[in-house]
Amino acid sequence: MIDTKPFYQISSPGFFTQACLTIATLLLVACSGQESSESDMGKQLQIQLLNAKPGDVIKIPEGRFEFQRSLSLRVDGVTIQGAGMDKTILSFANQLSGAEGMLVTANDFTIEDLAIEDTKGDALKINEGKNIIVRRIRTEWTNGPDTNNGAYGIYPVQTENTLIEESVAIGASDAGIYVGQSRNVIVRNNRVEFNVAGIEIENTVGADVYNNLATNNTGGILVFNMPDLALEGMRSRVFRNQVVANNTANFGKPGTAVAGVPAGSGVVINSNDLVEIFDNDMKHNKTAHILISSLYSTNYSDRESVSNFDPFPETISIHDNRYEGGGDRPDTEYLAALKQAVFGDEKSFPNIIWDGFINPEKAVDNMLPPELQICVYNEVATSVFNIDAPNGFANPRLETDQHQCRHAPLPAVELATASI
Repeated sequence: MIDTKPFYQISSPGFFTQACLTIATLLLVACSGQESSESDMGKQLQIQLLNAKPGDVIKIPEGRFEFQRSLSLRVDGVTIQGAGMDKTILSFANQLSGAEGMLVTANDFTIEDLAIEDTKGDALKINEGKNIIVRRIRTEWTNGPDTNNGAYGIYPVQTENTLIEESVAIGASDAGIYVGQSRNVIVRNNRVEFNVAGIEIENTVGADVYNNLATNNTGGILVFNMPDLALEGMRSRVFRNQVVANNTANFGKPGTAVAGVPAGSGVVINSNDLVEIFDNDMKHNKTAHILISSLYSTNYSDRESVSNFDPFPETISIHDNRYEGGGDRPDTEYLAALKQAVFGDEKSFPNIIWDGFINPEKAVDNMLPPELQICVYNEVATSVFNIDAPNGFANPRLETDQHQCRHAPLPAVELATASI
């Protein structure tokens, strides 16, 4: 992030009834496509969640259901199933109370095949859970990009063994899919669109992000570390993704970390170590396909409590990616001025931009040692554009030789969950 500062299908026995509800089988049933008010479906679903027991499967049928308050679940071992992300729709457009659409604080939780729309705050938040599966869920703010939209679509935080797959997140004012302060995470086969950040991995140890489509966001895929948090992240792999045309103007709330992400950013690494970016297709991201920065280039760099925080990105591996277009119309005045000064009207920014901050205590002859370097190999983008933010952009330059190195491949994330 560079800113203007220095830089299962588990079946439950049941049957359809005229009353559209059979509590004994935990089966919620409604006629296909039928509207249902908070007075019936909302209360029925909340009762099911409050009375749930480990092993229960709560099924929500096809239909659009209106809710005026948040839903919550605190029981381990529960599965929530809809009829499909475009068939079972939980709408919070008229939400009166609650900070989320659904808040889950439980282990061994699965949710699949439904949509959560137009929540006042976050759509689906899962807090402090182990063995989490989010599958074929759609979160969306249907009015399009808007600063007043909820911050997060799919939002696991402080979780362990988490899978998010085949889901869709649209319109979040922070991140469509956000995983924070977690361990062992897989985010795969999703589509994220028209969010400020499409996918954000923050302060997380061990994340695989692959086979996703990130398009029309401000920034496609972010791998961040933030200060003042208990867990400092590392070891993220970003691979086999389509990161395309993430050029939506930044509509993040002022003061948030993502509010400083330039529109047109493909993959952004900030203050994170041991990150491997490979085998991705990156196209038409107008600022740059890959941006690498330290805490000092962000809009939160003036925070006071950062004494125990490592602000520098180190041991970054970039290889075997494919690029098309991009870098031709960078966001923010200073980046546009920098491009004009160095490359003129005809040329674009290089595919990889780095703010140039390094830890002086680890530097050798003002360079990082090989084991901490940004390494680039096996692709057309063999150079890194160092914008020299530590010196006020006095000597921006293309660097090649020092980045011609290789790091050992990072290990794949393995989730300790039998059903994944």
